[in-house]
Amino acid sequence: MSFAIAATATGGAAIALGTGWLFAGPLLLKRWRIGPDPAALLVGRRLGAVYLGMSVILLLARTQPASPLRTALSAGMLLALVALAALGVYEFIARRAAAAILVSVVLELVLASLFASDLLGM
Repeated sequence: MSFAIAATATGGAAIALGTGWLFAGPLLLKRWRIGPDPAALLVGRRLGAVYLGMSVILLLARTQPASPLRTALSAGMLLALVALAALGVYEFIARRAAAAILVSVVLELVLASLFASDLLGM
């Protein structure tokens, strides 16, 4: 049950983020008080494509029963989400991102906890 919730929530967030990075990168960067220079926008658009691909993987897999593949998806997402949260905190402390990044950090940790729950069989 927790994998279905985690995959659905993360897939939905990934669609929003992917679309945002592809079509509204300057707004996302502004939220964190980062200038929308061409390099940041290029990386953001590429990240948007990755988010959209990730959303397809998660949404198609969300109803799958426990299996080694589902465990791999949960472990990979747990690692990615914890790393994103840690990087968000690091960039905030280093004053390269505004406090708004902490909203992303909280969401990443909530989603990570759902994937951790699946891995622990809770």
